[in-house]
Amino acid sequence: MENRQSEAVLEEKYLEEMIAIAKGQLQQAHEAIEKNQQELMEIKQEIRENAEQRITNLSSTDDFEALVALNQYAMPVNSIVADCDKIEQKKLRLEKLMKSPYFARIDFRFEGDVEPEKVYIGRSSLSNEKSTEMYIYDWRSPIASVFYRFMVGEAFYEAPCGRVNGEVTLKRQYEIKDQVLCYFFDTDMNISDDILKQLLSKNTSPQMKAIVETIQKEQDIVIRNMESELLMIQGVAGSGKTSIALHRAAYLMYQGLQNKLSANNILIISPNPTFENYISNVLPELGEENVVSVMFEDMLRSVLKERAIPSQTRFWELSIADSPYRKIVKSSMDYKTSESFRQILDRFIEDIPLYEIDFQDIYLDGHLVAEKEQMRSFVCRHKEAPLAIRLEQLESRIVEEACENKKIAKSEKNQLRQELQKFTKPNVYQLYESLWEKEAYFSQSEETALGNKIWQIRKNTLKKLQASGMYYDDAIAILYLYLKIYGSNRYRNIRQVIIDEAQDYYPLQYEIFRMLFPGAKFTVLGDINQTLGRQEHISFYDEVQKRLGKEKASLVTLDKSFRCTNEILQFSLQFMKDRADMQSFNRSGDNVTSMSFDDEEAYIKELSREIETCRDQGLETICLLCKTASNAKELYSKIKDRVDVRLITGENAETLQGNLIIPSYMAKGLEFDAVLICDADARSYRNEEDRNLLYIECTRALHRLSLYCMGEMTGFVTKQSL
Repeated sequence: MENRQSEAVLEEKYLEEMIAIAKGQLQQAHEAIEKNQQELMEIKQEIRENAEQRITNLSSTDDFEALVALNQYAMPVNSIVADCDKIEQKKLRLEKLMKSPYFARIDFRFEGDVEPEKVYIGRSSLSNEKSTEMYIYDWRSPIASVFYRFMVGEAFYEAPCGRVNGEVTLKRQYEIKDQVLCYFFDTDMNISDDILKQLLSKNTSPQMKAIVETIQKEQDIVIRNMESELLMIQGVAGSGKTSIALHRAAYLMYQGLQNKLSANNILIISPNPTFENYISNVLPELGEENVVSVMFEDMLRSVLKERAIPSQTRFWELSIADSPYRKIVKSSMDYKTSESFRQILDRFIEDIPLYEIDFQDIYLDGHLVAEKEQMRSFVCRHKEAPLAIRLEQLESRIVEEACENKKIAKSEKNQLRQELQKFTKPNVYQLYESLWEKEAYFSQSEETALGNKIWQIRKNTLKKLQASGMYYDDAIAILYLYLKIYGSNRYRNIRQVIIDEAQDYYPLQYEIFRMLFPGAKFTVLGDINQTLGRQEHISFYDEVQKRLGKEKASLVTLDKSFRCTNEILQFSLQFMKDRADMQSFNRSGDNVTSMSFDDEEAYIKELSREIETCRDQGLETICLLCKTASNAKELYSKIKDRVDVRLITGENAETLQGNLIIPSYMAKGLEFDAVLICDADARSYRNEEDRNLLYIECTRALHRLSLYCMGEMTGFVTKQSL
């Protein structure tokens, strides 16, 4: 007991020292910013005086030289501004660090040493600015990996100089809030189950939080993987996939100090705006600049600007709703994003110069300037370049030769270009429509699984295109066509791409990712059991690797769920096809309940009562899940006058707080304190894809789960599971 008290005194003292050092460095940062601001004011005053006294007439040689002389101020001003930005970032980091400087300590005895070194680990580092002494190590530093991966005993970590061996003699964790040491304890486990259980027992927050204190060994290995060009993570619901992805982005930026990788070199592809908002605070919380996050729809709109792009949410709505359109919408998407259709697109692209471009002889002032067959021959000959580049080269060559051979006057160059651009600027929308008009491409297709459905797909697609519209799957195919013809440098600075909810993208979309990010490495996170609108197999990841064309690829499986209580997880497992390897983190809670009603008034009354029960239990974020947006809107109209609720449609970024009504597909990747599945009836959930959807919906709940319906409960819910 005495030893424990003396340890507590030493820990309190070390914490005070760290806060004092951070406070001193923070004061220096404030002074440095004030000094820089003063210097900027002085330079500004000097520029003003010189400009007033020396520049009166820019047509004068002396005054022009005076203006040039003012340019000497540009470099110091730029340097001071850059320095201010750097110091401002440091200031923000120190302010965060002072509240909770570190969360762990390991005592590590390096091989050959007698005494161990105390290594304190925090969200950011703190060091002696006049020496190399480290007071606190960043969680991303090489030595910090020892905390995540080893128990007391022999250990090692990979450093830039190679493997460093040693021994962990002590492993300690801390709870520090607002500069106060609440408690600490020693553990010989990887990450203490007690502290993790305590964190998981809390309510969820409106935005995802950083998890540096509780990163597990398997998660740390994924986060620090630098070898793979393509890192694929198959993780069960609640295994921390999205958190891993964001912490990996932070780690890549930390490593970027050596390889010049910054936030604008990383891109996250997100499923919807609400999800983007949900994850937006993690990297700033870790002291990093937020990376760009886009949806696939954003990519479509950034390239295909001429026409309105249908929303992905509309596609999900049609593909899961119990309606006559469901089968044809799904069949159309499966076909238009398949390998078979990609091959049709590629054949069509090869044929464009032969059959789709109506080359004509070009005459100016009665002189033949360009012959149509020579133009066609030139374009067909140089197949190594994209079609649009070949056409640009053709245009430039004809104009240059016409000028050199004096077939045209220089004043006629623009007229000649306008004539040529009737052939050299292909319209992808017209080309795509032309493809669907030509039955030969589809009769040659090796695709037999859809049979006569291809005829129906062609009919529906042509009708839409001829009305100057398109379906969501058409937009994907048109983007592929555009990139194959024109290429794109829009994302040329991106070197790391993180794709979340990867199982919901189709093969053609991965071909598009390959073209948009040719030099990038990929981190792909998904769960084949959470695929919307279709069934997926583990071979999905082989397909991803093939489409992205990466040789150095690895697949990591995360089979432990941390989100749900045991009761919720065991209930959810009945909806999984293959659950043999799934593990749960041992946390108990309320039993799952289900109720069906014949009377609508009783149904709405019970939903309202359950929301109040959740509130009484201290649960803060309560989600009423409906299968479709249509069902969600209908429920909202019936319950909004009884309970304070918000309807989340996915059109805009929303804060996840309070009582929410959300369509099932909008809840992907999110979590809530309590979930009420409000339309779990036999008609809504009756096939294997609906069964998948129930698994997705149930595993959104942290603490409490209830299922309700009007009429008969879905047969997928068994009495034994309740």
